[in-house]
Amino acid sequence: MTDSIAGKTIVITGASSGMGAAAARYLATKGANVVLGARRSDRIDALAAELNEACHKATAVATDVTRQEDLQKLIDAAVETYGRVDVLINNAGVMPLSPMDRLKVDEWDQMIDVNVKGVLYGIAAALPHMREQRSGHIINVSSVAGHKLFGGSAVYSATKFAVRALSEGLRQEMAPYNIRTTIISPGAVKTELLDHISEKDVQQANQDYVGQVGVPADTFARMVAFAINEPEDVAVNEILFRPTAQEL
Repeated sequence: MTDSIAGKTIVITGASSGMGAAAARYLATKGANVVLGARRSDRIDALAAELNEACHKATAVATDVTRQEDLQKLIDAAVETYGRVDVLINNAGVMPLSPMDRLKVDEWDQMIDVNVKGVLYGIAAALPHMREQRSGHIINVSSVAGHKLFGGSAVYSATKFAVRALSEGLRQEMAPYNIRTTIISPGAVKTELLDHISEKDVQQANQDYVGQVGVPADTFARMVAFAINEPEDVAVNEILFRPTAQEL
């Protein structure tokens, strides 16, 4: 298959660690121009420097996905630096799992702001450019929790179900503009995501499980590359992947 990743400008949110950083490294080695967005600017600056020193092309922009203006700056930086935006990977997310009767309302708000509104803000910033180009690809990260619920996941799952719903609506509406959409729903992946769980019993249970069966973040990077690499007349609309050993 012809490699169609080379030369594309790919914007990645949540690029400071885990799946976002893994995707940035992998796509850069495939010849993409990667534009890295995350709150932890020191990390994305270091990652961009690492990639540029290896003769790849990378740009870092401090980005808080709960701020619409930050997403606009991120997309604008991609267009100003590389002339266009071909792919947006809405990867930033948080997962502070807890049973609902513990009433972690602030954490509920955080998940809605990051996992849902952050995705929408990214779409709002990228779509005008993609419509003008009459091409583009938006990849939204959901989760196995966007298909199934488990202990403590009610609100997190609600946000990830929402990502799948808005992605399907986007797919239908943007087909006339040659804009592709992909939902990627990871299962147990070894990242920092579990660090966001404030309820220690819930955190320990999930850390134990992911520690046993979880796959590395590079797995996500390969899934992203597969979806991007398909010809423009093919849209890989959804990928759900799990470790082979994962039962849930």
